[in-house]
Amino acid sequence: MTEPVFPAALKNVRPLRGANVIAVASGKGGVGKTWFSITLSHALTKAGMNTLLFDGDLGLANVDIQLGFSPRNDLGAVINGEVTLAKAAQRFPDTGFDIIAGRSGSGTLAQLPSQRLSGLRNELLELAKSYDKVVMDMGAGVDRTVRTLSGPAGTTLVVTTDEPTSLTDAYAFIKLTHATNPAADLRIVVNMAQSIKDGERTYGTILKACQNFLKYKPALAGIIRRDLKVRDAIRNQSPLLTRSPGCDAARDVEAIVQRLLAGK
Repeated sequence: MTEPVFPAALKNVRPLRGANVIAVASGKGGVGKTWFSITLSHALTKAGMNTLLFDGDLGLANVDIQLGFSPRNDLGAVINGEVTLAKAAQRFPDTGFDIIAGRSGSGTLAQLPSQRLSGLRNELLELAKSYDKVVMDMGAGVDRTVRTLSGPAGTTLVVTTDEPTSLTDAYAFIKLTHATNPAADLRIVVNMAQSIKDGERTYGTILKACQNFLKYKPALAGIIRRDLKVRDAIRNQSPLLTRSPGCDAARDVEAIVQRLLAGK
């Protein structure tokens, strides 16, 4: 894997830090990031954590679509000043965690002025004090919205697959985030792996690039095996841990949660 050329990292925008906030990011779309965020939130709740899932993809929000969930309020209402962020949080009864939904199909939210975006981030960090864990499903890429919202996260899980474009874009995210904040806790999640061994090889590829070019070693958060039960759950707008709790992918996500809670 050769190092692509990317723009220089921008100035660090993170004045705050949320130790209990987990940002789920990816260099590109189509890697299962939103599904993973939902399943991660569900697994954290099953492990006894009072959990909030924040749909931080301000341009292409779809947590509510994957769950067949119709929230009373969403981020659009928050940004318009109709409700507070806390009032927008709504319990999803099938899972037990709270959700702050984005506004699906509304690209306008991605164009928020920097001051309003920072205010939204700070409001979320204040709300995070009411939860054991907050999972932020970020938009794909490394744009201003992603950097601002994910900056304060105590842990950032970077989701990738074995596809070359996914690996290249995941590396881009790691490079810019690490340059902006060398202390950031970045961990790799390999999704849709054919096997644990294949997932380890995928992790090895991105690890080698980070070591060679960045002198940095992002940890492996975990490997999620390819599982047809995932597609079935998404098609039926049902959480995987509800519909197929014993399948390979469900067990793999639960293993990631156990490592996170153990501080590994």
